[in-house]
Amino acid sequence: MPQTIITNDSPPDPKQNFILAALSATEYNRLLPELKLVQLPLGWTISESGDHVNFVHFPTSGIVSLVYALENGSTSSTALVGNEGIVGISIFMGGESLPTSTEVQSIGYAYRLSRKVMKQEFSLGGKLQHVALLFTQGLLAQTSQVAVCNQHHNLDQQVCRWLLMTLDRLHDNEVVITQARIGQLLGIRRESVTLVLGQLETAKLIIRTRGRITVLKRRELEKRACECYAAVKDEYERLLPSHRKSK
Repeated sequence: MPQTIITNDSPPDPKQNFILAALSATEYNRLLPELKLVQLPLGWTISESGDHVNFVHFPTSGIVSLVYALENGSTSSTALVGNEGIVGISIFMGGESLPTSTEVQSIGYAYRLSRKVMKQEFSLGGKLQHVALLFTQGLLAQTSQVAVCNQHHNLDQQVCRWLLMTLDRLHDNEVVITQARIGQLLGIRRESVTLVLGQLETAKLIIRTRGRITVLKRRELEKRACECYAAVKDEYERLLPSHRKSK
């Protein structure tokens, strides 16, 4: 597991995470000494399927994917979490573990909080409990919509939806990722990803370089995406006011 960062450089502000930013001053100051900064290195598996999770993580940057693996080795991402949310919801939801693993899709930082402190704070019924539950509702909406998207929409629409959801959490127009990894996250063949990205590049919506995708025309990409992208985005903005204000 990555070590807690100890540096003389300026660490990221914990309030770059929307959940922490939504807390009252009293709650925030109570939690601040317990928050430990950690790196989110690319490919790090924070927790495996079925693990007893010991920490929640509040990302300030980067993206964590919730990934489901089948017995034959096939995988698919069921949801993305960026600085709008929390990784490790099983701690406060009472289930102790999840059937998905949590894997870092894009590098960044997070503040982690121990299981004990999170459960204590959650039990107080304050702002943290309220916002954490709202985020969880948004996460469930995202998971449901992704399942529908995978079943009913074509690969072009799925890739566009995934790109847009990723860009929203990176707050950028560039994604550092391989086409093979996109295929693993979407549960489709790499060759299919290459074909779709090639079509987007021909349409001058993106530029591909080795391990990197730059979006040139976001509005056009949104037009090619299915309704699932807007449905998830609208639900997060409805549930999380701080998420809406940041846009």
